[in-house]
Amino acid sequence: MTGGLKDGETDEGFLHSPFIRKQGNIYKPNNKDMDNDSMSGMKTMQDIHTKEIDLVNRDPKYLNDDVVKVEFEDVIAEPAGTYSFDGVWKASFTTFTVTKYWCYRLLTALVGIPLALVWGIFFAILSFIHIWAVVPCIKSYLIEIHCVSRVYSICIHTFCDPLFEAMGKCFSSVRISTTKEV
Repeated sequence: MTGGLKDGETDEGFLHSPFIRKQGNIYKPNNKDMDNDSMSGMKTMQDIHTKEIDLVNRDPKYLNDDVVKVEFEDVIAEPAGTYSFDGVWKASFTTFTVTKYWCYRLLTALVGIPLALVWGIFFAILSFIHIWAVVPCIKSYLIEIHCVSRVYSICIHTFCDPLFEAMGKCFSSVRISTTKEV
């Protein structure tokens, strides 16, 4: 689609500048002059749905750091004096590790994508409810309660302040002293 265009060149056939891929799957306008002149003040366009994901560190926020780190040594251990054959120990280690690895992969292949779909729908609904229902209700409540609080404040200052000020002046001359009798 870019037809051999290089950075800085324009293609007269396009209404808008064609997009090219830069590092990390972030899309930026091809024409640098257009990016600086006509799009000043606007952020460069980014496609957050195709952003580069880290295939090495798949838990960058450490959500499951203390939950699912189970290794062979955490589950099976032989105390001194009750060792099995070395071959059995090695085969058990390999069986445990490979079984855990492939069962997890099989389960994620079968159930991971449907669960990702379910969780995506759930969080979309949650976001929708929060954005379109909860926040407007809270804002509406705060606006309405502000009017009520102003009326309440005026009533308190009008009726209660003089009453309590008068009571304070009456009781300000009262002196209490305590003595201990032996």
